Amino acid sequence: MKRVWIIVAAAFAITALVLLLRSNYDYAFVAATLGAVSWFLSYRAQMRDLIGPDEPEDDLDEEFEDDDNK
Repeated sequence: MKRVWIIVAAAFAITALVLLLRSNYDYAFVAATLGAVSWFLSYRAQMRDLIGPDEPEDDLDEEFEDDDNK
């Protein structure tokens, strides 16, 4: 999934550059913003792969479940 977001970010960066050269600043800003969001999502996917999934069976989860059952 990381590569998909990098490709999308690059596509938006190229689109923003073309729009900037055509002096369409509003749409260039939107494309650049979407590219930055796509880059952030690629970074998030990379961190999720590195860290791994959240462990639902923590000690704190069991304590909260015990409190609810009382």
